[in-house]
Amino acid sequence: MKHDRARLDLFLAHRTALVDYATPIVGDRMRAEDVVQEAYIRFVPPGGTAGAAVEQPLAYLYRIVRNLAVDWTRRRAMEHRQEMEGPAWWSVPAAPRTPEQEVCHRQELGRIKVALTALSPATRLAVEMHRFGGFPLREIAQRLGVSVPTAHRIVRDALVGIARELDPSKPAPSDG
Repeated sequence: MKHDRARLDLFLAHRTALVDYATPIVGDRMRAEDVVQEAYIRFVPPGGTAGAAVEQPLAYLYRIVRNLAVDWTRRRAMEHRQEMEGPAWWSVPAAPRTPEQEVCHRQELGRIKVALTALSPATRLAVEMHRFGGFPLREIAQRLGVSVPTAHRIVRDALVGIARELDPSKPAPSDG
C-alpha cells in the first residue's frame, strides 16, 4: 500500500507536466488528459497489488504517457483513413446483374467447374486450400507431402489451366 501511495504522489506531482508532454503528441489538451489518466491506471496496479519495482519511476511514467499518446495518434490516423475510404467493399450491396451478365457468369462458373473436376484430387486439394482456404504454400506442401516449390508449381499450373478454360474463344459447356 505504501508503494501505491508513493506512485500516486509522484503522479500527482507531475500530472500537469505529463499533460503538457502529451498535448503536442495527441493534438489537444483534452485528449492529453485522457492519455494521462490511462497512464495512471497502468502506472499504479489495480486492487492494491504490488507492481514490479521500477528504478526510475518518473521516466517510466513519461514512457507510459508517450507510448499511449503515440498509440492513440496512430489509431486515430487509421480510423481517419478508414473514414476517408468509405465502407468496406464487402459491406456494399452488389449491383444487380443483367440477364446477359448472369448467363455469362454462369458460363464462367461452368468452365471453372469443368477445369476443377479435370484436376487430380491432390492438385484440386492444393488449389482449393490456396484459393478458397487461404492456406500458405508451406501448409499445402506439408499436407501433400511435397516441397514448397513443388506445391507452388502445382498451384500455378492448375491456375493456368483454369485460366485457359476461361478463354472466351472456347465454347461454353452445356448446362444440361
